[in-house]
Amino acid sequence: MRVTLLGTGTSGGIPLIGCPCAVCASDNPKDKRLRTAALIEVNNLTIAIDCGPDFRQQMLAHNVRHLDAILFTHAHRDHTAGLDDIRAYNLWQKKPMPIYATHEVQQILKVQFNYAFEENKYEGAPNIALHTIDQQPFTILNQLQVTPIYVVHGNAPVVGFKIGNFTYITDASYITPQEQQKITGTKTMVLNALRHTQHWSHFNLSQALQHIQQWQIPQAYLTHISHQMGLHHEVEANHLPPNVRLGYDGLQFTVD
Repeated sequence: MRVTLLGTGTSGGIPLIGCPCAVCASDNPKDKRLRTAALIEVNNLTIAIDCGPDFRQQMLAHNVRHLDAILFTHAHRDHTAGLDDIRAYNLWQKKPMPIYATHEVQQILKVQFNYAFEENKYEGAPNIALHTIDQQPFTILNQLQVTPIYVVHGNAPVVGFKIGNFTYITDASYITPQEQQKITGTKTMVLNALRHTQHWSHFNLSQALQHIQQWQIPQAYLTHISHQMGLHHEVEANHLPPNVRLGYDGLQFTVD
């Protein structure tokens, strides 16, 4: 399995509009962060996790000419706003885009992108095939099993995903002990870590590191990072244990 971090920033991205801080002013490419999303390539499938407002840019940057499905973690706009851009894949692949999301997320998508779900929608509107995520493991296109992991994002539900030995969790501030049990056996993880200080709806750095240690994750990458985390090289050098890396846009790694 190959994983690409398409975006590792928080909802405002980095640089944040109008911000003069050292991170936003940095010329280090690793300090430039699009909205959080990932790409999974496994079993001859190419799957996106979320498609936020930077989706088109991310697909072009990584030359993703074919996309088999999209998994949605939740319905916040920094994770869904690029859905309209699947039209290009509809054009070239000549079929609806399979979308995997909870019933609640589907209902929100039907409001935000109502024109894609109308009975007599206009030609060229996004063509979407909805698949419902519930509490049970599910299979993408009858080829790839995925275990949903339900986490809490402030007061909003979010779904993380475990695929084989890989677990992806973003926008989490709390995970019940029952859901944490699903993480057992993970060899590589992507986990959100917003900043150093506490936040009401995201893990901060110390909370993320505590969970990674508790779950005994051999290799972890941090995502959904704000400009308040600090400069990439300083965080890597001063705050992270050997098995944890600060994610950055374009980072690729493989999972056995």
